[in-house]
Amino acid sequence: MIVELGHFALVLAALVAIVQMTVPMVGAARRWPGWMAVAEPLATLQFLLVAASFAALTYAFVTSDFSLRLVVLNSHTLKPMLYKVSGVWGNHEGSMLLWVLILALFGACAAWFGGNLTPTLRARVLAVQASISVAFYGFILFTSNPFLRVAEPFPMNGEDLNPLLQDPGLAFHPPFLYLGYVGLSMAFSFAVAALIEGKVDAAWGRWVRPWTLAAWLFLTIGIGLGSWWAYYELGWGGFWFWDPVENASFMPWLLAAALLHSAIVVEKREALKSWTILLAILAFGFSLIGTFLVRSGVITSVHAFANDPERGVYILAILAVFMGGALSLYAARASAMEAKGVFGLVSRESALVFNNVLLAVAAFVVFVGTIWPLVAEMAFGRKLSVGAPFFDAAFTPFMVLLTLALPIGAMLPWKRGNLKRTLQPLWGVLVLALAGAALIWTLQTGRSMLAPIGFALAFWVTGGALVDLWKRTGRGDMSSRFRRLRNLPGADWGKAISHSGLAVTLFGIAGLTAWESEDIRVAQIGDRFEHAGYEIELQDVSRVPGPNYVSTMATMAVYQNGREVAVLTPEKRDYPVAQMPTSEAGIDNGFLRDVYLVIGDPQADGGWAIRTYIKPFANWIWAGCIIMGLGGVFSLSDRRYRVAAGARKRRSAATGVPAE
Repeated sequence: MIVELGHFALVLAALVAIVQMTVPMVGAARRWPGWMAVAEPLATLQFLLVAASFAALTYAFVTSDFSLRLVVLNSHTLKPMLYKVSGVWGNHEGSMLLWVLILALFGACAAWFGGNLTPTLRARVLAVQASISVAFYGFILFTSNPFLRVAEPFPMNGEDLNPLLQDPGLAFHPPFLYLGYVGLSMAFSFAVAALIEGKVDAAWGRWVRPWTLAAWLFLTIGIGLGSWWAYYELGWGGFWFWDPVENASFMPWLLAAALLHSAIVVEKREALKSWTILLAILAFGFSLIGTFLVRSGVITSVHAFANDPERGVYILAILAVFMGGALSLYAARASAMEAKGVFGLVSRESALVFNNVLLAVAAFVVFVGTIWPLVAEMAFGRKLSVGAPFFDAAFTPFMVLLTLALPIGAMLPWKRGNLKRTLQPLWGVLVLALAGAALIWTLQTGRSMLAPIGFALAFWVTGGALVDLWKRTGRGDMSSRFRRLRNLPGADWGKAISHSGLAVTLFGIAGLTAWESEDIRVAQIGDRFEHAGYEIELQDVSRVPGPNYVSTMATMAVYQNGREVAVLTPEKRDYPVAQMPTSEAGIDNGFLRDVYLVIGDPQADGGWAIRTYIKPFANWIWAGCIIMGLGGVFSLSDRRYRVAAGARKRRSAATGVPAE
């Protein structure tokens, strides 16, 4: 009964979305306040209905209702409760229900917190957001219904969730990633609504920034969780493989970062309007492209959800309709978005344009590398593989240029600046960065330039962010400057923290790539071997039963200078229901390095295959992601995002001029 109610609630939500898509849009065109006003309660009702539908599906998974086809295919009675819940979105149909739930949530948030928006813009934003929902409701109900029953007699148990997904990192990775993917729909809705109105101004730039910032923040967390999972769960020791599905989330992240910086120019100077609108359209467009890649079967990936071409065609149609419609509207309205702000070649506006160009071209490079094997197979009948060497060579130069420009661009004044004057407080940071790079070059055993360059860039960005903060305190004694530093707006702190987080991640990647070491050997129980200053002893290998798996678990002691520093238990798990093995690395995490051990297959002589990695600065990669996310939180806390439009509305009311 609960499952049927969930299905019914989903159908009702689709009907509500159709009304929300049409009535407020007509009301905004006709300036009918009553019709525009229905958008807010409808957005709330739609969210509540989808939430009820999602709760019903979750109930089916938690109670192991094997009359439901989705539960049979993705659950099992012996599975831990966390993975019963995460099994709701650990499949194609359930993840699409989560998608529309988040889509409705963002629409409802725009209704709840959009009181500062003009009535016509708010109505149009909610109508465009509802139109996206309508498309995905159709996709779910006609091709991916999560509430399909199985024929009687019902199975006594299910086929279990993909073992690779039975992990805490992967339990939380998809929701955060979807919050980012789907969150970009709000920027798209704001862009299309502004195009329909034919008006993009500073207030619009200020309204769209928090939504884009929230999407970027969630994408950062989601990508970080996915990278962390790949590092410790897959057993290959890497953190990023340039997998097509990894790239599918990375491209919107790059474009969202560009959109954030571009919207600043619209807000502060009312320039780059057309470019910002285009970025908002493209950012969500790449989210839809990612959805297509994951769910169409055109690529093979450990992350892919579905291999049904029919579903791929439907998503491709959604992409064509929304991107084609938005870009056509953009072409028709481009002349109405005349920029007001004029700026010189050396200015913060120019620096942000340079930032945007680098991020957009980097996203395009990743896009080309991701789809080129598909294009080559379709057009030339050739099977090609584009791997890490291409992406590393093509993508890295853009990131180097970006990090070089960040501190300078952040400190340049608006409209017109003096490069020599801007660089003056940064010379000390530059000298220290180069000195540190030279010291690392001298001390390291190899002669790779990667680590010294990585350190120099990271120090340059972090030091530049600190200098920028300090300069914003003005002049005076130290106590007054520290007081002003504490009272700086959240956006200033958020910018400095996010840039520093990027620097930490870049240095972690550089240090790990340059200095990691690997050892592969066969060891007998009781053997002790040395690697990179550590001694590893294989003490025991045993069979250990788990909740829904059987583990081959090794006990391995790690020694340094004759002292035991860790006892690790790498595993090789076998899931009998899913008939799939997984590796669980044993990792001794440290501030400066990780000791990473993997147990392999038994050998004919009774030994065991052992892989040992020493990974310097591995945890800095994810620490940087956390710091970037923290910077996003600080920026979102800036009260200027909440009060500026409200002040504008109050001024309009006082003068009797409608705030439209």
